[in-house]
Amino acid sequence: MIVRIEDHDRTRSTLEYVESIRSDLRWLGLEGDNASLGLPSPLTQGDDAPYLTAIDLLESRGGIYPCRCSRRDIAAMSDGVLEPRYPGTCRDAVVALTDTTARRLRLPGQPVTFRDLRHGGQTQRPATQCGDLLIRDRHGHWTYHFAVVVDDIRHEVDLIIRGNDLLASTGRQLLLAAALDRPTAPLFLHHPLVTHPDGTKLSKARGDAGLAALRAAGWSAAAVLGHAAFLGGLRADAAPLPAAELARLWATRL
Repeated sequence: MIVRIEDHDRTRSTLEYVESIRSDLRWLGLEGDNASLGLPSPLTQGDDAPYLTAIDLLESRGGIYPCRCSRRDIAAMSDGVLEPRYPGTCRDAVVALTDTTARRLRLPGQPVTFRDLRHGGQTQRPATQCGDLLIRDRHGHWTYHFAVVVDDIRHEVDLIIRGNDLLASTGRQLLLAAALDRPTAPLFLHHPLVTHPDGTKLSKARGDAGLAALRAAGWSAAAVLGHAAFLGGLRADAAPLPAAELARLWATRL
């Protein structure tokens, strides 16, 4: 397990949040393997060099163009759909590179197929789902999709376990990885999320309890992990589960 702090949006990332994450992981007994892999702990996205190298490669192949459209603009053109699709407004427009720092990657129209270790075979058409992919925003920040794909390539991540809410993003990330010459795609497993009864995700904005609150209420680390493994479909009951046992459970499922 690699511990990576995805702080590509510097306006929302603080040292307080980073330390809270690291403290929670230590308490749970989930130690990253960064040191044994020769990587800093934790990894961060503070060094622009890898992303500049990647965008230079894409630009050299003619796949990148500047975009002046804001999120509000795109939402207004998308007629209230769940995931707004960028309609290509700036794709063939003459937008000067100096007008904006925002950059998009032209996505081909063909479908992307892959196998998810939990959901099975998947087919997605990113050009229809989201349109050309934003890789740097108008504030100069690298986007999530771009930064994680670049990092997964340079850190040689070969298995990605994440929530179901990112399943629909996999096809576009695979297209981006291919454009950056990744020779072999990683494996993916998308797991269920812990949600409210209406299906909405837990969030701080709604006052949902985090690990610190559970600790204060007397939960043990093993109790939290056991409950999470049960909710995630890894086991049939919510009995306490130490971190070492959780690792072995994952190994048998993969």
